[in-house]
Amino acid sequence: MALLDLANPSRFLTLAARLLPWLAAVTVVLLAAGLYLSATAPDDYQQGATVKIMFIHVPNAWLSMFVWGIMSVASLGTLVWRHPLADVAAKAAAPIGASFTFLALVTGSLWGRPMWGTYWEWDARLTSVLILFLMYLGLIALWRAVEDPSRAARAAAVLTLVGAINLPIIKFSVDWWNTLHQPASVMRMGGSTLDKAFLIPLLAMAIGFSFLFVTLHVAAMRNEILRRRVRSLQMQQARAHASEVTAGTGASTQIIGAA
Repeated sequence: MALLDLANPSRFLTLAARLLPWLAAVTVVLLAAGLYLSATAPDDYQQGATVKIMFIHVPNAWLSMFVWGIMSVASLGTLVWRHPLADVAAKAAAPIGASFTFLALVTGSLWGRPMWGTYWEWDARLTSVLILFLMYLGLIALWRAVEDPSRAARAAAVLTLVGAINLPIIKFSVDWWNTLHQPASVMRMGGSTLDKAFLIPLLAMAIGFSFLFVTLHVAAMRNEILRRRVRSLQMQQARAHASEVTAGTGASTQIIGAA
């Protein structure tokens, strides 16, 4: 099946029905393996057992930005290529991305309390991630506030592309400003600075959470397509009912006039 064939919602629904059981099974296995590796990882000589919060915090932080990147590509599909599923992909991804961002903020606060002595600090990294979370909430509110799906799609696409400016700010904030947050230790020039005892569980959890996102996203896109079909049928029924009422009113008027 060619990629362009997935522009047909019916074909996408067929593919989703086939993939979702397999995606769910692989996600469960990967997350179980990642959790096992995380639980059996050694304590850090400085941070102790609290270092294991990293195995939840870092994948969620990565995915919070990755999901917005996916939404930005989908927004280009909405505005430039008019792809029929682009808006569906972006709308379905927003609540998932908001959840990842929220988890990143919560686990970051829990990790920061024993390390920094505070749950929150208005430094560049934490503030920019909080702004990302608020932008997710704004997008979700926008889609719910505008009844016309086409208008909502265009407005949300513009807002998403504008909000993408925040992604490099989050990524490079620890390099551009003096922050409490540690600099990049995995994705950096010269290789990772993490010991393999921590790097392997971290990557396992990142892969597991990535498959979790794919599974949830495909399921959410399927639900959004079905929701729009139900809405379309309801509108057709409402128009048909309105036409019947209008026709009945006109016939009654003609009878009264003839009498």
